[in-house]
Amino acid sequence: MVRQRVEIAKAQTERARADDLPIVNFGADVERQKMSAEGVMGPFALDDPAAGTTGPWYTNGTFGLQASYDLDLWGKNRAQVESALGVYKARQAELAESELLVSSAVTQIYWDIQTVKALQDILIEVKAQEAIIADTDRKLYNEGIISSLEQTETETQFTKIDEQIDASRGNLLLLRANLQALIGLKTPLPALKTVPLPDVISTMPQNLSYELLARRPDLQAAHWYIDASLSQVDAAKAAFYPEINLMGFLQNDALHLSDLFRGSAQQMGGIFGLTLPIFDGGRLNANLSIVQSNSNLNIASYNKAVVNAVTDVTKGITQIQTISDQSAHQTEVVAGDQKIWSLTQMRFQAGLISGVNVAKAKLPLLAEQSKLIELHGRWIDADINLTKSLGGGYRAEATPSKS
Repeated sequence: MVRQRVEIAKAQTERARADDLPIVNFGADVERQKMSAEGVMGPFALDDPAAGTTGPWYTNGTFGLQASYDLDLWGKNRAQVESALGVYKARQAELAESELLVSSAVTQIYWDIQTVKALQDILIEVKAQEAIIADTDRKLYNEGIISSLEQTETETQFTKIDEQIDASRGNLLLLRANLQALIGLKTPLPALKTVPLPDVISTMPQNLSYELLARRPDLQAAHWYIDASLSQVDAAKAAFYPEINLMGFLQNDALHLSDLFRGSAQQMGGIFGLTLPIFDGGRLNANLSIVQSNSNLNIASYNKAVVNAVTDVTKGITQIQTISDQSAHQTEVVAGDQKIWSLTQMRFQAGLISGVNVAKAKLPLLAEQSKLIELHGRWIDADINLTKSLGGGYRAEATPSKS
């Protein structure tokens, strides 16, 4: 739909440019008529070869070229071309904005899938450790060392992990369905290769404020709509001035069709036309007020869009920095738990503790790793949103020649 709006705006621009060019037409007609003896052309109703009349029936013909050109001394047509061109460029920017939204959504879902896969791997590892604990508690219960309550709690915890894994698989299916819909695939989405999540980067570029105005397609669209509306104002003002038209013709005209192609049947002429609006019931003033109000509205919309864009970027930067700090702290927590688990493994290898203690020591590590992955996924989403807020690399194309 957006692409069709671009094509419509392009065609309207071409039509506006054509209105500023000369018009040349070829015309031809043949007319069969009976002259009235009582009218102005009454003498031609007589059949008098000596007088050159062969009435009352005549077959007359005309063919030739007609040309006209609006001088556009006040720039009305040029302003309309500028306005149409501004709308066309705005529609192009709107198309870029829609493409940016779709590409951002696709990227976000893709990395959401990778995040869920990473969390699912953690859950599978948790299940493996819980299985060791459950198997050990089952043996201890059978030997009467622990109570049924402790054994039941272990089995319940093991079941909860299965529920979480099932929920994770369901989430993956939903994300894949959303991705397939966004891409527009009619066939099932192929399996996605598992890739590591990108590194969290806490430093931000220093030129975001400048990049913002240069890249956001919605701001570019708003800017072009302002240009278009200002050109409409110029066209409305030019409508108060006289219209000057030049017209000319070169044709053959004969009362008798048999004489149409003679040199003596040729005629030519030129017409200078001037039209000055004197009384129009206030239409020109009303039209000027309308286009000026539209221009003011476009300017206000642009200013609001700039404020919203700056707010989006500021929020995005704050969110990324916050998540980056949280991720850094969580990385330290994971490193600490990793050290504890490594020491536990060393004690197990030395025969000081049993394998179930190693499994229990790994569960806190896996829980903290899961939190770190979740923070990582949130950072990726925030980074994509910030990229979208900055326009995603959009650059306005150079304005095409108006010649």
